[in-house]
Amino acid sequence: MATAYISRTPAGVGDLRKWTFSAWVKRGNLGGSQAIISWFGVSASYTTQLRFDSDNTINFYQYFSGSTARLANNRAFRDLGAWYDIVAVWDTDNATAGDRMKLYVNGVEETVFGTDTNPALNLDSYANSTNEFTIGAKGAAEYFDGEMSHVQFVNSAALAPTEFGEVDSTSGIWKIKTSAYATPGTNGYFLKMEDRTNLDLDSSSNAYTFTTSGTLTATYDNPSNNFATVNPLANYASASTFSNGNNTVTAHSTNHSWNISTMGVNKGKWYWEAKMTAASAPAGGSMIGISGTQQFLSAKEMGNQEYTYGKAQNYTRYLYNNSSTTWGTTWSQNDIIGVALDCDNSKLYMSVNGTWMESGDPTSGSTGTGAISLVDVSTTPQQVWSPSFGDWDSTWSSIWQVNYGNGYFGTTAVTSAEADGAGIGAFEYAPPTGYYAICTKNIKAYGG
Repeated sequence: MATAYISRTPAGVGDLRKWTFSAWVKRGNLGGSQAIISWFGVSASYTTQLRFDSDNTINFYQYFSGSTARLANNRAFRDLGAWYDIVAVWDTDNATAGDRMKLYVNGVEETVFGTDTNPALNLDSYANSTNEFTIGAKGAAEYFDGEMSHVQFVNSAALAPTEFGEVDSTSGIWKIKTSAYATPGTNGYFLKMEDRTNLDLDSSSNAYTFTTSGTLTATYDNPSNNFATVNPLANYASASTFSNGNNTVTAHSTNHSWNISTMGVNKGKWYWEAKMTAASAPAGGSMIGISGTQQFLSAKEMGNQEYTYGKAQNYTRYLYNNSSTTWGTTWSQNDIIGVALDCDNSKLYMSVNGTWMESGDPTSGSTGTGAISLVDVSTTPQQVWSPSFGDWDSTWSSIWQVNYGNGYFGTTAVTSAEADGAGIGAFEYAPPTGYYAICTKNIKAYGG
């Protein structure tokens, strides 16, 4: 959400002593106070809030008259490639002090806290009052950096997390329930955030009107189908910075930059797009390719490491394991580079604005017409290929905008919105037949 948030000022008072809030969230960056939701009291300093703290723990609390009620767990949530279902329950009618505030993550109750301060019996919260509340921020501060989906608030009910998710019988993974709770009650709401033209639409039976401040970016990434992004936790030489849901990467000007995605693949056929939107002088130092490993070895760039293939912007060759092979064409700033990875035949193809380099044919199978021939992925240390981006030299820097199928370069939507063969995602150019966006649904269907 960056510097955007959703807000509403209720017209009437609901149940101040019993309610449940649930949100599915995918973090973008770590650190800082990042509010998931904030309800305000008589002033901005009086608040009931659910947020990530600067140490990446979850803090569910209420501040009032110099006192607090608080559950602050002591484990960090640092996975930037995963969706979390966070459920907060306020129930101060409960005679058992330890049950008046509850916090669940992915269906499991948090029971170990750095701070565990129970609210008093029958204490009113600021949630459900007639004061404004903000989703994704604390007013115009403490912005949540990441994505949200299926945000629900239910009045007068202390609900179990099984109302919002369930354990998948095959994988054992906590998965979303996409239906609204039947009786949201006064001030209850359900923001699915699935309508790309109306992200603050309330799909509950109340159908309340919400206000969006700033600009929200729609995405196909959701708890039912998690898309790859660039991984800030695999930040080679600690060089790059990340934005726009970790799909924009800004390289550091004094380090080799080399970044990989949150998902890797070793079977099937996959397609993604990227655009280099800026580069420092001398131009042409940006690189795109794949990586089967990522480690700091003599500060070498992608392509000069074993198990990495890198194609530089202004060279008609690619690099592998510190060796150069003549191949491909150059490209210009803001050109769209398409990458087609055929894991089944160990072939890699690249295009510029829809035209395949070397007259490549990604559907040519083992023939590999116009392809880079890869080593067998089973020989790589991680035994997967990951989409990768980097710089040619430690004194150059570039900005990459990546589209794994979410339909955006930065904050600009693609114009063509071409889906893959499974009808998933939105690309500027149509993926080759049999190639798919890198996301959990496709990996399950075509990556095994």
